[in-house]
Amino acid sequence: MPLGTWPTPLERAPRLGVHLGLGPADLWVKREDLTGLGGGGNKVRKLEYLCGSAREHAATVLVTSGAAQSNHARLTAAAACRVGLRCCLVLAGEPPAAPTGNIALDGLLGADIVWTGSTDDVELVERTTEIADELRAAGEVVELIPYGGSSVRGACGYVDCGRELLAQLPGARHIVVAVGSGGTLAGLVACLGPERVLGVDAGAVPDPVARVAALVQGIRSLAAAPGVAPATLRVRADQVGPGYGLLTPAARDALVAAARCEGLVLDPVYTAKALSGLAAAIGDGEITPGEQVVFVHTGGLPGLFGHDVLDDPGAFGTHPGREAGRGSPGPP
Repeated sequence: MPLGTWPTPLERAPRLGVHLGLGPADLWVKREDLTGLGGGGNKVRKLEYLCGSAREHAATVLVTSGAAQSNHARLTAAAACRVGLRCCLVLAGEPPAAPTGNIALDGLLGADIVWTGSTDDVELVERTTEIADELRAAGEVVELIPYGGSSVRGACGYVDCGRELLAQLPGARHIVVAVGSGGTLAGLVACLGPERVLGVDAGAVPDPVARVAALVQGIRSLAAAPGVAPATLRVRADQVGPGYGLLTPAARDALVAAARCEGLVLDPVYTAKALSGLAAAIGDGEITPGEQVVFVHTGGLPGLFGHDVLDDPGAFGTHPGREAGRGSPGPP
């Protein structure tokens, strides 16, 4: 079901590359935040496949779950509008006094929201299943979309992205991306191979490596191709910090660097940690100057306005592009 605008741009980021310790021609950004639908983001690719499934099943309502500021939930609501379906979002937590960020957009997009209070991941899935059953009992045809859209079918959207990258920059050595529910990394690995793709765990799930390996196995089985051993996956777990959605000092630095070196706005939950993971990989020699690196910007801008990172703009410090020795390398 076509939903997005493809291909997304691949842009050079020379000043940010130099700031991180790469050469001015080494770093590129794959703008998956510019996918077009509902504020953009990586979930659009997954939802093209999942809404295709909904059409096959003659669904009347899309049901999915997530954290309060879920980008996936917001884009599921937008996709439902595009294809003419109802949408029910089952979100962890309590309704805010004033909707902000993605929650405000969920309301604008007309989604029905069910708040589950303080629940863990298992309880959230159970409550979502209950809601889906209640809707079926009321006569609805439910398409139950998994957390993050990360089923085998949904992850096929990032096989498409991998093919785009091969056409745009065939010599890319490292593709760096945040890992949430695992589908984005799985699709890229299924297409490009585990040796080229570096995932940076954001702490959304307890078992990202096992989840990604299982999804890759499922994707590749569709083409009768072998899967990958979990040990071959490149997943950094050193950027999670105190937990999912909690900004680390390194992620804050990455957020500032992207903004002030390139005018590139990241989100505090996923892409800021992914960029801090790239910085760490450069720092420890996993990625070296002279190698072509693609940073996948998976979106999430609306969530920035629902996060406390903006409460104290003065805490962002100095301008990275104006530090001594960090001058502009000039246009590419």
